[in-house]
Amino acid sequence: MYARVFSFLVVISLAVQVRSETRVAIAHLISQNVTGSITFTETANGIRVSGTITGLDVGKYGFHVHELGDTSTCDAAGAHFDPDDNTHGGRDHAVRHVGDLGNVQFVGTENPVANVDFVDNVISLRGRNSIIGRTLVLHEQEDDLGLGGNEGSLNTGNAGPRIGCGVIGIRSPSGPWNSSASVFPSLFLLTLTAAFVIGK
Repeated sequence: MYARVFSFLVVISLAVQVRSETRVAIAHLISQNVTGSITFTETANGIRVSGTITGLDVGKYGFHVHELGDTSTCDAAGAHFDPDDNTHGGRDHAVRHVGDLGNVQFVGTENPVANVDFVDNVISLRGRNSIIGRTLVLHEQEDDLGLGGNEGSLNTGNAGPRIGCGVIGIRSPSGPWNSSASVFPSLFLLTLTAAFVIGK
């Protein structure tokens, strides 16, 4: 009996281990002027968004996840990622698009740099709010965070044209992302083991 229980617990442990591996995604922003790499890392508090961007003057610039992964042009990436059909807002607002990540701020004198580092608890690397395969977009103007008092503000934050973009893709680890190494085989074994234990 104890051997069966031990086997059952081992299978549960394996299933949880596969599920709990930290996932990391990355987007490389490349355009005529903009260069940067942004990583998206799972944490206990949400997705940590971090990296650096160069190529723009000092100031704030709208920073969003858009719904499509087509970067033949940045405009081809579609609208803000918004599965809930909300109005546009700031990153910390109760009502916002999933893809609303506010602004990045370029600082410095000769070669301004935007150092990005924050945690967002709305975007995800799995499930309904997953940003994998979508596009990270940098805009030409500051995002007014939906507070501009007009229709454009509630749609896009009046952040202006898109001047840099990159598809958000898998960085690591490779195992959990691949169907051949997904959590489902472990869950299948878990089901069989449970049936065996209960049947005995």
